Amino acid sequence: MSLLSTFRALATAGKGLVVGMPDATADADPIALFSEWFAAARKSGLFLPEALSLSTVSADGRPSSRMVLLKSADERGFVFYTNLESRKADEMNANPHVALLFHWPVLERQVRVEGRVEPVSREEAEVYFRSRPRGSRIGAWASRQSRRLGSRAELEQAVKDVEARYAGADVPLPEWWGGYLVQPERMEFWQGRPFRLHDRLVFTRPHPEAGTWDTERLYP
Repeated sequence: MSLLSTFRALATAGKGLVVGMPDATADADPIALFSEWFAAARKSGLFLPEALSLSTVSADGRPSSRMVLLKSADERGFVFYTNLESRKADEMNANPHVALLFHWPVLERQVRVEGRVEPVSREEAEVYFRSRPRGSRIGAWASRQSRRLGSRAELEQAVKDVEARYAGADVPLPEWWGGYLVQPERMEFWQGRPFRLHDRLVFTRPHPEAGTWDTERLYP
């Protein structure tokens, strides 16, 4: 984190303790509220405010969590990208129900998302992949994510091999790399408040195509 970002983070520390949430109403839009909170997190100076915890469950019911980066959020849902042959991809293919967690401690805020995941189109993945730095695109080719690696030298050699293969040429999208869209069915916004009397606002909808959300507050 830069010195400027550090000062900004310190300046916003504890702000979440004094900012409440609006009352739960039937016409509230959780995606709009998320966009507002995400913008505040980016302004706060937090390092990687787009970082989120992705939780999946294997076919035999074993949960697993890891950090990924949010790449877009709109009325469709939340999009992230990964190796399509990774452990997380295997688990999402076996069980499409996932959970996301955003935590912005400077603002005393969390957002929990539960929903179903589906692959984004190849065209959408292509557009994003071409926006990545060349080194990241080479890394996507070199890494056999989640598979056993004999040594660091083996990975570094794989990177050199890919660099040589595409020297002076564009690095294309690998067949085993793409994105996932999480279509939210439940979203909970948590706002820190004094004396641990926090605000919790929940939005639920029966299926991704539903046009409206049910809303309610929860005890902290």
